[in-house]
Amino acid sequence: MSEARTTPKSTAAEPDRPELRKAVEEIVESGVTGVQLRVHDEQGEWVGTGGVGRLGESGEPPADGHYRIGSNTKTFNAVLVLQMVAEGRVGLDSPAAGHLPEFGLDPRITVRMLLQHTSGVFNHTGEYGADGKVTAGIPSTISGREWVEGRFTTHRPEDLVRLALSRPPRFDPGTGWSYSNTNYVLARLLVERVGGRSCAEETQERITGPLGLTGTVVPGTDPELPAPHAHGYYRYEDAGREVTVDVTRQNPSWVSAGGDMVSTARDLHRFVSALACGELLPAPLLAEMCTPHPESGFGLGIRVQETGAGGTVLFHNGGHSGHAALMYSTPDGSRTLTAGLNYVDDAALSLAGAFQTAQQRLVDAVFAGGRA
Repeated sequence: MSEARTTPKSTAAEPDRPELRKAVEEIVESGVTGVQLRVHDEQGEWVGTGGVGRLGESGEPPADGHYRIGSNTKTFNAVLVLQMVAEGRVGLDSPAAGHLPEFGLDPRITVRMLLQHTSGVFNHTGEYGADGKVTAGIPSTISGREWVEGRFTTHRPEDLVRLALSRPPRFDPGTGWSYSNTNYVLARLLVERVGGRSCAEETQERITGPLGLTGTVVPGTDPELPAPHAHGYYRYEDAGREVTVDVTRQNPSWVSAGGDMVSTARDLHRFVSALACGELLPAPLLAEMCTPHPESGFGLGIRVQETGAGGTVLFHNGGHSGHAALMYSTPDGSRTLTAGLNYVDDAALSLAGAFQTAQQRLVDAVFAGGRA
C-alpha cells in the first residue's frame, strides 16, 4: 500500500510554531504513517497533525483522535496503587504477596519493586536478553502471522502472571532493573484485590472521572477503538511475500495493565499536568514516584529525563501494535507535550529508531532551551 503525505498543519487559533511543524514533518518523513501532536506552554496551546490516518487515503489523523497508549497505561496504574498507599491500604515497601497470596510470589518482592521494575519477574510478553536474543512469552505475542491471527484471543491476567512466574526470574528482587509488563499486571490485580472493584472502575472513580478525561478508556477485552481514530498496522512475511494488516481492532488483554488503555492527546495532557501539579497524589508520594532508579531513570510508573537545557521532564511513552503515545511534562506541569502516532509495526521493530528520533526531536523542540 502507498501512503499519502500531507503538509503538517495546526488547528487555527494557535500561534504559528514553525519548529513544531518541522518536527511533525520530519516524523512523517522518517516513515511514521501519521502524527497528532499537542503542546501546552507559555506560548499557549498548539495542536498539529501530519501524515495520514489510514493507508491508501489522503485524510490526516484526527487532531484529537483516540489511540492505544501502550505503556503510558503504567503511569495510570501506578497512580492507582500510590493513592491506595496514601490511604494506608497498601504498604509501598510491603511484600506484594501479602495482597496476592495465590501466586506464590517471592516474599522479597515489594509493591515498590513492581512499580519500578526491580522485582526480577519475567516479562510475559517476551524478554530481550543482553545478547539480543528473545525469550518468547505468551503464544499470541510471537511475531508475524501468529500474532495477527491471535490478536482477538482473550487472556486472563491471572494466567499471564502464572506464565511469567513459571519462568526463571531475571535476578533476585531488588538487585537489578528489567522492564516487565507482568509487574503491572500484578499491580492491577493488587488494585482490584484491595479496592474490591475492577481496574476500569477504580480508574473511573479515581482518575478519569475527577479529571474529566472523557476520551480515556480501560478496554478490558473490547477490541474496538472509539471514533475518531487513526489506523494502526502490522507487517509480516508470509510464504515469501509481504503482508500488511490493519490491526486497529484487537483484544488488548494480552498486555493487560502493562499497556491496554486508550486515550487522546488532550486527555494525556490533562492527566500528566494534573499529576505533576499534585492533583492526584500527596507531595511526599509524588516525590517518591518521580525519584529515578539510577540504572534506568524509571521512577514509580514514570521516567525522569534531563533536557538539553539543564532542566528536567517527567514522561512515559508507549507503543502498541501500530499506535504509539508520547507524554511529557515539566515537574510543575506548566509545559506538556502529548502525541499519538500511527504506523506500520513489524517483528523487526523497523521503526524503533525513527520512533526514538521522533520523540527526541519533539522534546528538543518543546523543552530544550527553555525553562524546565
